[in-house]
Amino acid sequence: MFLVEMFQRKTTMPTAAEALAGRAAPVETAAVHVVTGRSLKPPFAGGLETAYFAMGRFSAAERLFWPLPGVHVTATGYAGGLTPNPTYQEVLSSLTGHTQTVMVVFDPQQLSYEALLKLFFEHHDPTQTMRQGNDIGTFFRSAIFATSDDQLDRALKAREAYQAALKQAGHSGRIVTEIAPATAFYYAEASHQQHAARNAGAQPAARGTGVRFPDPG
Repeated sequence: MFLVEMFQRKTTMPTAAEALAGRAAPVETAAVHVVTGRSLKPPFAGGLETAYFAMGRFSAAERLFWPLPGVHVTATGYAGGLTPNPTYQEVLSSLTGHTQTVMVVFDPQQLSYEALLKLFFEHHDPTQTMRQGNDIGTFFRSAIFATSDDQLDRALKAREAYQAALKQAGHSGRIVTEIAPATAFYYAEASHQQHAARNAGAQPAARGTGVRFPDPG
């Protein structure tokens, strides 16, 4: 019974009454990006946009974004939950409601939001509920947190387009990616920032479906 309850907790979002209390002060994190040396926190230069993507382990997902031309900085953290300023261990309890999330600050004059959405949908399996492969839990759920109405609209359209591509390719899965306006983003601890750049044997990103995102042209 204990194991059943633990499994259910890992794949069931907590209610406000169940969520951990958290704390008023942010957890300690790094000041700059290990690879670029740029500040992880705002203020950022004018004209830049921020996007948030959750697609499995954030340590693996983050390194997909920072090499892209037009990306100013990336960071790992927690979003979509209830507990203020959670720690990594608290998030893994499934009692904060957060999912492991990558913040991407980019220049839309050099890199389109659609290009980021393409990378997102192709590099994990958005049809898996509360998991990516063997990684199971609410904190591994697929999500896009939009920072503007425009991003929200484009993300919803991208989800529809990729669902159509999956169907055409004979993939029976339904996309379960959560798409919602961004609320609070809490930076992960320093040890989780650009983890893959500091650990040669770091785990690769989650496996995608093998279906390409449709060409908008």
